[in-house]
Amino acid sequence: MGYQPGFEPKLFYHQINLEQRVPKDHLLRKIQEKIDFDFIYAEVRDTYGDNGNVSIPPPVILKMILLLILYNVRSERELMETIPMRLDWLWFLGYDLDSEVADHSVLSKARARWGVEAFRNFFERIVWQCVEAGLVDGSKIFMDSSLVDADASNHSVIDTQSLRIHLRDNYKKLEARLEEVRESTDSSSRRDVKKNSRYMSTTDPDAAIVNRGKPKLSYQVHRAVDAGSEIITATETTAGDVNEAHLVVPLLERHHSNTGISADTAVADSKYGTIDNFLACYDLGVQAHMPDLRESSVKRTEKLKIFSEERFEYDLESDTYRCPAGQLLKPRSLHTNRQSRDYAASRKVCATCHLREQCTKNKSGRTIKRHLRQEHLDKMREASRLAKAKRDIKTRQHLMERSFARGTRYGYDQARWRGLWRVQIQEYLISAIQNIQVLLKYGHKPKKSLSVVVNQAKGTLPRVIRSVSDRMKGLLINEINRIMPAGLIRIEYVQS
Repeated sequence: MGYQPGFEPKLFYHQINLEQRVPKDHLLRKIQEKIDFDFIYAEVRDTYGDNGNVSIPPPVILKMILLLILYNVRSERELMETIPMRLDWLWFLGYDLDSEVADHSVLSKARARWGVEAFRNFFERIVWQCVEAGLVDGSKIFMDSSLVDADASNHSVIDTQSLRIHLRDNYKKLEARLEEVRESTDSSSRRDVKKNSRYMSTTDPDAAIVNRGKPKLSYQVHRAVDAGSEIITATETTAGDVNEAHLVVPLLERHHSNTGISADTAVADSKYGTIDNFLACYDLGVQAHMPDLRESSVKRTEKLKIFSEERFEYDLESDTYRCPAGQLLKPRSLHTNRQSRDYAASRKVCATCHLREQCTKNKSGRTIKRHLRQEHLDKMREASRLAKAKRDIKTRQHLMERSFARGTRYGYDQARWRGLWRVQIQEYLISAIQNIQVLLKYGHKPKKSLSVVVNQAKGTLPRVIRSVSDRMKGLLINEINRIMPAGLIRIEYVQS
């Protein structure tokens, strides 16, 4: 049995090589080999001057921020304190044992100097690498959103229309500070930021109060995930009270811009099944596999035990509806904002109708609303009820839950910083890291698909296929290829 002597640190350590201390299969080594960080030089060149102290190299700063998210370190101060103790982090940053680590304020200053665009470009470069590696099919994308808790307390919320806050001595200082925040934030990014401007957090003015069980100050991340290898191809961050249905077209456009592929199918849940989204997808030539929000109004009519709109027959030539009683409903009022027209019969006809109790509870009579592009809308709604659309909607639930669940290990559901643009940076980094994980795992595969040649002579053909005829073998293998994840594997049958 050996006994450990008292610890006496050495003054000098010879023949210590960090390259040898980092295992060959270490995650950071794989990232270093696969990801190019030097692109950031050109991205942020305009944010540095010609005079003054020499800054830390931008790739090192980007790697530090990546380590902060990748290992979910609680704060930048803790990150800087931990770097000297982690040999793998030192190697990843290009440091040595005696290298001086910068102050934690360097990271916050760099984020403010670089802005959101640098981190968006980093995310988009990772997406493009996944495209080149054959991990993105691009034809079908799944959409969903999730709330992110803001780094602010509910006690910081004030009513801006209340006279009570104007009586406080420090209100003018607070108001001036909030105005500075508004001016410093990019106006384009605040286009759809907040719906409710009455209640505002003095700590984080960009966050919004969302009441889902318990009121919270929140942001909202919106993602588009490819069906092939579940790569996040597009992401947007807004205030928590922004309607996620408004982000369908921006996500489709971002997906096309980042991948170079136009999606032909968009899959989302019932919150996205609005008239505007159906028509927008029709104009873009995209199939909208989304549950129709109109079904909720149909259920309301069923509860009222009155005729549904399907019982009213529309005649295109005369532009009229015929009700179950045989009366004509003619065009009445036009609503330009909603792009719809009301159809109704005269009050006298409705008042004396023997089916009135089964038709309407309204004293003025029954009114049918028809969209000006009803033919296009009906076509998209009919396609959303097909069996393949229902399969995609069911798949979306598990796929999007996986995407957000994988992000929890990197702290996506809790804002690290305050302000919309900072939360946008956080989401771009988390999405980039999730894509990097997929890229490292499957990126060695060919760009198009992995062709598996099944040879009957070598006995590699599955037994269930070997026992049938050659024609049936081909049919079975075609069916297997159809249900396989797109872009990952393809089976061929070679008869020797």
